This record gives sequence, structure tokens and C-alpha cells, in this order.
Amino acid sequence: MAIAGIVVAVLAAVLHVVIFTMESVLWTRPPVWQRFGVADQAAAETTRSMAYNQGFYNLFLAVGAALGAVLYGAAGAGGDTPMAVAGYTLMLFSLGSMLAAAVVLVTTGARYLRPAAVQGTLPLIGIVLLLVAR
Repeated sequence: MAIAGIVVAVLAAVLHVVIFTMESVLWTRPPVWQRFGVADQAAAETTRSMAYNQGFYNLFLAVGAALGAVLYGAAGAGGDTPMAVAGYTLMLFSLGSMLAAAVVLVTTGARYLRPAAVQGTLPLIGIVLLLVAR
């Protein structure tokens, strides 16, 4: 179960890097801002700095999950060494933050249910797997 949890944490990190890329790098391209429900190019330009900032939040969560996976895996997943505990804790914190962000997204309206499910499913699965593994 621990290996599965690590794999899912890495997949969640990859997803959040993709989200970072869309929000912080590609935001003003029509296929990207349309995916986020932005009305037009002018609105995309207006919200560009907000999206840029939000993208970096996603990147930092991805880095936390990935670093936690590396530490936990390198220490021998399931072990109680300080490195394993740090990696496990970092993965759970990062995945929990990703999941919490998805829950917050749902509270903004029913139209965000699908994006929240995309954003929160991998972190939820990762958390369950990691908790079961311990």
C-alpha cells in the first residue's frame, strides 16, 4: 500500500504541475482560459496576475508531494526513520492541502464540481492509501 500511495502522490504532483503550467504560463491562450470558464480574452488579461499567483500555489503543493514521496521512498516506505516520517508527513500535508483546495472549489458553485473532482480525487486516494499503509 505504501508504494501505491507514493505513486498516487506523484501523480497528484504531476497533475498540479500541469495546473501550474496552465495558470502561470499559458493563461492568456484561449483554450486555457476557456477551460477555466473565463468569458473572453479581456477577462483573461484582467485575471492574469491572479491566475499566475494561483498557479504557483499549485506548483508548491506539487513540490511538497513529490519531495515527500522521494524522502519516504528513499527511506524505505513504511519505516520509522526521521527521513521516512518527514516524507510521510510532507506527502500527507501536501495531499491534504490539495484535497482541501478541491473542497473549497466545490463551495464556490455546482459548476465547479467536475474540476474539483479532477483536482481532489488523486489526493484523496493518496491519503487513504498512505493511512492504510501505516
